[in-house]
Amino acid sequence: MLSQICIVIAMICYLAIMIYVGISYSKQNTSVSSFYLGGRKLSPLVTAMSAEASDMSSWLLMGLPGVAYLSGIAEAGWTALGLAVGTYVNWLIVSQKIRRYTHEVHAFTLPDFFSKRYGDDKNILTLVSALIIIIFFIPYTASGFAACAKLFNTLFGIPYIAALILSAAIIVLYCTLGGFLAVSTTDLIQGITMSIALIIVICFGVFAAGGIGNVLINAQALPGYLSMLQSYVPTTGDATPYSALSIASTFAWGLGYFGMPHILLRFMAIEDETKLTFSRRIATVWVVISMAISVFIGIIGYSMSKATVIDPLEGSNSETIIIQIASVLSKYNVLCALLAGIILAGILAATMSTADSQLLAAASGISQNLLQDFGKKKIDTRTSLKIARITVVIISWISIILASNPDSSVFEIVSFAWAGFGAAFGPIVLCALFWKRSNKWGALCGMITGGAMIFIWKYGIAKLGGVFAIYELLPAFLLAVVVNVIVSLATAAPSKEITDTFEKVNQK
Repeated sequence: MLSQICIVIAMICYLAIMIYVGISYSKQNTSVSSFYLGGRKLSPLVTAMSAEASDMSSWLLMGLPGVAYLSGIAEAGWTALGLAVGTYVNWLIVSQKIRRYTHEVHAFTLPDFFSKRYGDDKNILTLVSALIIIIFFIPYTASGFAACAKLFNTLFGIPYIAALILSAAIIVLYCTLGGFLAVSTTDLIQGITMSIALIIVICFGVFAAGGIGNVLINAQALPGYLSMLQSYVPTTGDATPYSALSIASTFAWGLGYFGMPHILLRFMAIEDETKLTFSRRIATVWVVISMAISVFIGIIGYSMSKATVIDPLEGSNSETIIIQIASVLSKYNVLCALLAGIILAGILAATMSTADSQLLAAASGISQNLLQDFGKKKIDTRTSLKIARITVVIISWISIILASNPDSSVFEIVSFAWAGFGAAFGPIVLCALFWKRSNKWGALCGMITGGAMIFIWKYGIAKLGGVFAIYELLPAFLLAVVVNVIVSLATAAPSKEITDTFEKVNQK
């Protein structure tokens, strides 16, 4: 009973801080630009940590350790490696250019940038990209709400629907009050909380499993468990080769970064583009260390179950490994119970840091891009801010409805949405920034092809099995690039005004 009280205290303190941040930033939102982009005032540290915290979600503290626990380091390791490389390359080649370009054309959302970059006066690109954001972000946000609800339901026995509404209400509160600055600041706090949680778990886990030597001995006893070229099969107890195709498929997760609206917005919002180099170093180091620890926690978890410290986990239950470890830790004493509360707050932070960013991006797609940019509705600043906040609330209710089934799969939705944004927006972002000859028709066709191919591959072609049973992001991304290039070359070149702007941005 005492341990639960300590956990509740730790989590209430964490949630109170999130709400306080939202209230403290509420008076700084004097325009739509400040609500959605923070007036381009983010510091390098906040830019780096908010980008990566909003990226990782509960996948870092639940999905990745769960995969490593069940099958060893191959799938988890190659996925983590792909994400690490994708993170670094995205910061290296995209961050400064998109910050410079969006500032030059006065764009503060991704759809807005697409239309202004390509001189799309009819805002067709704005319409299509906003619809893509809505299609993939609303269920993505729902998955975040569901993850928070499952955590509260598992820990405290709160009915799932009540826990779902409570989780959504907290996120909506600081998101609608503080906008982008509040979301980014809370993401920084959440990233720090996630880091502390990982450190506590790995230290306690090694101790409870009998030391690092015992962890390695138990892992080495399983065929292929510690190999990057083999994967352990729990049902048979044997190892199976991890093929080159499987490696390419999991490594392709890194391609998704080029098209993630909530990450690209951080690049656009930094106060000084020259400081992005410092942000890149912080972000890359944090991602590499965090994912490495996360994978190792899965391996430690197996030794803990071997030592009967925790019960053996099967299937999707393996994703609760850190929750199980926190539960064991909480039973030692009051201090350990408080540390367990920090661990569980870290899981909550991982989920909330992604859900709030997705919520804000989806709201901008509707209130700004569809209603004002495409619909040509002229609205004053005060009314526009009200519409933005109302849109956040409406999207939240839709997300709650979508997440109302407690048996819904959180991580399948995350994987699908990640692929959708990566394939639909990734190629157009790269072409817009690096290829002067790219035009609006190539961008439009490439965007539609990438988004549509995610559905076609996942629900059609992938079911053929064999070489076709790969992560849908890889084929959809490549096809979208090809379509973008072919259509751009087959249609009229962009106007001199557009190419002059391109050259001006690239000369800086």
